[in-house]
Amino acid sequence: MRVITEDFETLLINDLIIQVVHLSRATFKEASQLKKNLDELIKNKQKKIIVDISKCELIDSTFLGVLVLSLKSSAKIGGDVRLVKPHKIVKTLIERAGTLNVFNIYDSIDEAIRSFEVKGDQNYYLGNGASILV
Repeated sequence: MRVITEDFETLLINDLIIQVVHLSRATFKEASQLKKNLDELIKNKQKKIIVDISKCELIDSTFLGVLVLSLKSSAKIGGDVRLVKPHKIVKTLIERAGTLNVFNIYDSIDEAIRSFEVKGDQNYYLGNGASILV
């Protein structure tokens, strides 16, 4: 399955959902659509979600907040939200916001997909706060 809107693309691969963000600037204007997309996936019990933010050169605090809230919601159903390759500036924002250790971050979509096969690789809310792969 593949759903594409102007700013977001949703891919279903087996039991994995990949939410690709097609924005160079991810701000509060687009955060509500991302929240709607991720809330719907979590409501439908999708437990393995990858958000590809590799095209984002800037993410504001509202957009980052949506990612954190989605991670928490997903953890409540035993799921996880993992991020793919944030831009250097975005990674710095995530780090400064104190959320870097909360997310599992990967260099590629393939690496993020493979990470779901690793049992000990859980997010902060599911377990011990697994180490981040960067």
